Amino acid sequence: MAESSSISTNKAPKPVGLYPHAKRVGNLLFLSGVGPRVAGSDESDSGVPGLKLDKNGNFLEFDFEAQCRSVFDNVRVILEESGSDWSKLVDVTVFLVNMKRDFHTYNRVYAEYFKDNQPCRTTVEINSLPTPIAIELKCIATID
Repeated sequence: MAESSSISTNKAPKPVGLYPHAKRVGNLLFLSGVGPRVAGSDESDSGVPGLKLDKNGNFLEFDFEAQCRSVFDNVRVILEESGSDWSKLVDVTVFLVNMKRDFHTYNRVYAEYFKDNQPCRTTVEINSLPTPIAIELKCIATID
């Protein structure tokens, strides 16, 4: 069995549970679910680009494109901090909380980021995520 090593970085948002940002097994890198929160934020202050909530958790502002770009940037940081890079992504699973509202925007932004590297992709709608975000990515990449 191949040895594994856990990777965490303070350049990406802190996980909302007890897990690393990524785990290397042989020449594969498995990223934990990555959302759009900015590094240094936590669940108590949304920390999500394009999202402002009132004291009851209702949307005051919502910009899904900003969340897409932020989650892609977070994935890139984790890949680079792990010794891999964007071009080595081989599989992306996308979780959206509202497929009908958000898929078109997601697909457009995805095409910008993945025009050169086109990993396998699965997009799934789910009821919710652990924080008030609208997108999360689960990725697998290769690593030398």
